[in-house]
Amino acid sequence: MSTAVGTRDFLLPDLGEGLSEAEIVEWRVAVGDVVTVDQSVVEVETAKAVVDVPCPYAGRVVALHGAAGEVRPVGQPLITIAPLDDAPDPHATYREEERAGSGNVLIGYGTGHGGSGRRRRRPRLALAPEPATPASTGPASGPAAGSPVPAGSSVPAGSVPAGLSAPNGTVASADRSAEPATNGVQSAPLVISPIVRRLAKEHGIDLASLRGTGPGGVIRRADLDAAVAAPTTTAASAARLAAVPDAPAAHVGLAPTGDGDTVIPLTGIRKVIADKLSRSRREIPEVTIWVDVDATGLMETRAAINAATPEAPVSILALLARICLSGLRRYPQLNAHVDTEGQRIIQSAGVHLGIAAQTDRGLVVPVLRDAQRLTTRELAAALAETTAAARAGTLPPARLTGGTFTLNNYGVFGVDGSTPIINHPEAALLGVGRIVDKPWVVDGQLAVRKVTQISLTFDHRVCDGGVAGGFLRHVADCVEQPALLVANV
Repeated sequence: MSTAVGTRDFLLPDLGEGLSEAEIVEWRVAVGDVVTVDQSVVEVETAKAVVDVPCPYAGRVVALHGAAGEVRPVGQPLITIAPLDDAPDPHATYREEERAGSGNVLIGYGTGHGGSGRRRRRPRLALAPEPATPASTGPASGPAAGSPVPAGSSVPAGSVPAGLSAPNGTVASADRSAEPATNGVQSAPLVISPIVRRLAKEHGIDLASLRGTGPGGVIRRADLDAAVAAPTTTAASAARLAAVPDAPAAHVGLAPTGDGDTVIPLTGIRKVIADKLSRSRREIPEVTIWVDVDATGLMETRAAINAATPEAPVSILALLARICLSGLRRYPQLNAHVDTEGQRIIQSAGVHLGIAAQTDRGLVVPVLRDAQRLTTRELAAALAETTAAARAGTLPPARLTGGTFTLNNYGVFGVDGSTPIINHPEAALLGVGRIVDKPWVVDGQLAVRKVTQISLTFDHRVCDGGVAGGFLRHVADCVEQPALLVANV
């Protein structure tokens, strides 16, 4: 699928189970740059993670297929690479790379095997295109300034002037030594991040009107956020955005309509969440049961553990995970999924524990595989590390699939109870509400205790109420009397 003789198209690779597309977040290179094997060329966001994509070819970048904010399907061209002019036999280089393979790892997925890693290139300084600026009166060695470059076309190195859009809306690298514009012509605003350019377009903000606070006057996201927050800027932004004809939906983001409504494209992780939860509702006949429990004993046990070994603290979530593992050992029917095509129920040999985690990108459920093999302290450490990585968006896609049972601590949102949707294709989910002081009867006397509500949502196809109730009661008893847990581990 090469665009010219001797060039090679690097296609967007398969980034994980069930992923068919990815959104371009930021290009690491620009047209005209020289790249090496395994160099990261673009950062993309899938429905499960933000990943850096390394290129398996070496050469010069002649085309970038897609702009920041654009969704590209797997298997379609991502970047076009041409051999360097001084290479005696460019095809020999490619053949050697194919035989040896690259050594890079794409967040859990390699482009080959062997080899050593390479240092990531810093993104080059880029100039944001000036909207509606007249063409330059001086001679140029490429398309006229202000003229769009056809999407997907190959642009020879050095033929795109600084500030002019490269293929598919990407911005060519600017000459770092360029002097400020003279003769009364204002130079284009300095912007490094494509995210800033995309957000400015979404909010209808003219980057030329902003004063950058970054090094050398670079406009940062904080500068843009401040402009969006300003009331006068917001009103002007809506007017400018309304004046932009035929704005592509993929680049709209949060776009106010004429009636004041806000349109949010259902893409990326939000689309996957919507699809998965809708499928769960359609296919799984779920039931939710719940019980209030006295968690005073659990809180005291945690305090005693952490007082004895403060260097390795144990969280309440880790203790709840340990209790769930004990319950699943007694009631394995809930550690299962239904194979609808094969008309069978498959009980998993190991417990792959999913932990619902709220992130800036949406709700994700990272998985601790074979959690039953971990000690309570190992569970605590794994939970802390996993949730931190999930919120940072650095978990590999493989860590976000394959769960068999989910633990959801919705109490962190200050709520007591919930009827959550099962994480398809799992069969059950345990939810925990906030732990608060409440009046409670202890040995016939009214006392103030630490009380929480726990709920179990289960697939009625894998078990009946007796099994589900037995599991929830076992969890509740262990919360109220942690000593019972010792007898079962």
